[in-house]
Amino acid sequence: MAILDTPEQIHNFRYVTLLTGLELELKGLRMNRGRTAYSIIKEEFGFKGNKERVHKQFKEWLEAQGILKV
Repeated sequence: MAILDTPEQIHNFRYVTLLTGLELELKGLRMNRGRTAYSIIKEEFGFKGNKERVHKQFKEWLEAQGILKV
């Protein structure tokens, strides 16, 4: 079991959770009743396009940052 206790680790976990939420939304599901992961990612990162394009852009960004392993 890993403990995420630094701010960087917590932010990285949140980014991966947002990616997972967006992947669920692409399949027609929602993670919660609040805002969608799609809207949060678009607002925070400024990505443009539909869910598929935003997913691709966000995943590439996470890989470039070294958060996701290729």
